[in-house]
Amino acid sequence: QLQASGGGLMQTGGSLRLSCATSGFTFDRYAIGWFRQAPGKERERVSCSSSDGATEYGDSVKGRFTASRDNDKNPVYLQMDNLKPEDTAVYYCAADRSYYECLGYGVSKDMDYWGKGTQVTVSS
Repeated sequence: QLQASGGGLMQTGGSLRLSCATSGFTFDRYAIGWFRQAPGKERERVSCSSSDGATEYGDSVKGRFTASRDNDKNPVYLQMDNLKPEDTAVYYCAADRSYYECLGYGVSKDMDYWGKGTQVTVSS
């Protein structure tokens, strides 16, 4: 129901745009989150976008990454600029009915739907 794509190999300072295609749920009623997980590390929240346009970013990507969504269009995007080697990870998009769940304030500490990830590798 979600599928991330657009990952690849990029040099430090470069840019990539990830896409997340969604299906099977009422897209405009769900918060959409981008997450990433590097080898040996815990999953990290990259961004959360609410159904009414609010977006929050993780501290490590603020000012460099931009999440966008148009409730009338599919897919959603994550524009990643000024990439750094520490951005290397598998990136996932996910959806939840609760924006607060996406932000990590909810009870379940999980998202309703997860997509398969896409690998992003940034070389130094």
